[in-house]
Amino acid sequence: MIGGSRFDLDEKIKKAKLLEKKAADPNFWNDSEAAAMTMQELRQLKDKLAVNERLKKTMEDWSILLQMYKELEDEEGSSELLEEAEKLRLKATSLLDKEELFLLFKGRYDEKNVIMSIHPGAGGLEAQDWAGMLLRMYTRWIEKKGYSTEILDLLPGEEAGLKSVTLLVKGERAYGHLQAENGIHRLVRISPFDAGGRRHTSFVSVEILPEVEEGVDLEVNPDDLRIDTFRSRGAGGQHVNTTDSAVRITHLPSGVVAQCQNERSQHSNKDRAMRILLAKLADLEQRRQKEQLQALRGEQKEIAWGNQIRSYVFHPYSLVKDHRTGVETGDIQSVMDGEIDRFLEAYLHYNACPQP
Repeated sequence: MIGGSRFDLDEKIKKAKLLEKKAADPNFWNDSEAAAMTMQELRQLKDKLAVNERLKKTMEDWSILLQMYKELEDEEGSSELLEEAEKLRLKATSLLDKEELFLLFKGRYDEKNVIMSIHPGAGGLEAQDWAGMLLRMYTRWIEKKGYSTEILDLLPGEEAGLKSVTLLVKGERAYGHLQAENGIHRLVRISPFDAGGRRHTSFVSVEILPEVEEGVDLEVNPDDLRIDTFRSRGAGGQHVNTTDSAVRITHLPSGVVAQCQNERSQHSNKDRAMRILLAKLADLEQRRQKEQLQALRGEQKEIAWGNQIRSYVFHPYSLVKDHRTGVETGDIQSVMDGEIDRFLEAYLHYNACPQP
């Protein structure tokens, strides 16, 4: 059995059938958001089953060709059989690599969509421009993956870049892939905004949270929430800026806060702020569990300058280096154009193994 036990495969088949039955219900699309999440889960299950079936069929064909080659060895046409068998072996290796990647997605929320927030650090215009560059990098990667995005909240910089942006990334195992990007990203370059042509270092925080569903992934007591409205500071036209359409939700027990001011409608902003809050609460619970595990293991991590997860150096040389996995490349332009899979996959392997 490839990619797990026979029981695992039977469970996936059973769950896919249940979801198909659910999707066939005439009232299925009454709740469009819940229906979309169900369809995404069904597609992911079908993808896994399809890879497993293709791998099984490839291995069976390969075995048959080898048997035929043994029977016809040294006869005319036997070399062609061996060539075909080699092609199937390479195909099987590729499918196994894909299956191995599937096995690394074992976190509770790995199959979920992502709520991504990008915030520039100190440095004003320079850091805001770096935030805009990172948004472009992620947007390119998202397009190449065939994912989709929805801007939840956006505050553009006054001259360039971004003061902050929060977006929803929808796609197969989006959180599983993008969890590698959570942390501080450091840029070193000659600033285009410095007339003296001096080298600048900028920092931007990228926050990666799983999109969770209330009542399914997380329970929240409405009495624990404080909801405030205020006047929007963001773009969006005169109406946004002259009414109390912006919404801030505070989870009182934890102090976690989420807000949205991007939409004209207070109702829309409340809905989006709630989605962000749920994601933050889910992340908080994940971090608590991880800290408890580290305490049991006696793990300690140094808190010091230099804890950025990745550095992007444009000058005096070209280098992008991930400080956790050690993966690096001198082709910085391809990285900024969204070619970041090497970093994401390396982190999946790194995260799968307990760190000393």
